[in-house]
Amino acid sequence: MAEQAELTATPRRTLFDGATVFGLLAGLALVIAAIALGGSAAAFLNGPGLLIVVGGTLAVTCMSFSLDDIQHAFKGLSSTVFYRERDPQDVAYTMLELADFCRHHGVLKLQGEPIQKFVREPFLYKALGMLIDSLPEKDIADILGEDLSTGAARVQRSANVLRKAAEVAPAMGLIGTLIGLVQMLGKLDNPTVIGPAMAVALLATFYGVLSANMIFNPLASKLERNAADEHLINYLYTLGTLAIARKDNPRRLEMLLNSALPPDRKVRFFE
Repeated sequence: MAEQAELTATPRRTLFDGATVFGLLAGLALVIAAIALGGSAAAFLNGPGLLIVVGGTLAVTCMSFSLDDIQHAFKGLSSTVFYRERDPQDVAYTMLELADFCRHHGVLKLQGEPIQKFVREPFLYKALGMLIDSLPEKDIADILGEDLSTGAARVQRSANVLRKAAEVAPAMGLIGTLIGLVQMLGKLDNPTVIGPAMAVALLATFYGVLSANMIFNPLASKLERNAADEHLINYLYTLGTLAIARKDNPRRLEMLLNSALPPDRKVRFFE
């Protein structure tokens, strides 16, 4: 059996996710390069078309959600660029150390300095607080389960805002196209108007498709991916907390944690 563990908080650093920025900049750079190689880049700048797509997309998205949802979605975008480094394997070892500590010293020994090591992990800190307060296992399971569901729903709403924007942007581009065509057909006798009207017609669709497929949909996917990682971390915390509440043997907890971990992140706390 492993020696009695010393409590150590899961390493947590805020890191820069270069994949999001690189993907966005690389995609835009390829589009700009293709435009520049084919002619004048200035021909692809059109104020009315941008106004229709950007303004219209924002307006319709705001109609579909509350202002609170919109604000949370914009705040959540920061997590697609900056994220907290937390390895599920490290989290599993942390929970096994906690289980081993409580087995030798009792749950009440977590009070004071030991629990303060986890103050930067709100989910775990709350879970350990309920253990110290001697809440029944069922109550702890219900509360943590509700927190898991609420957290996942909150992130999903933010992703849904971006998905809705991705859905609306091409439609607004089509509206811009129709506006440009109507303007063009209404003044066929004036050749000077045909060019600008045709630019609105074509570029509005271009802006809508570009923003939907290179900005909104990829960012929504990244939010959902980050939410899945966060859910796994909190699920591991839940498994460990409930095992401690049941006074399970830490070896059994190791098996439970390994059943939830990815195949390449299994832990071996006990030899």
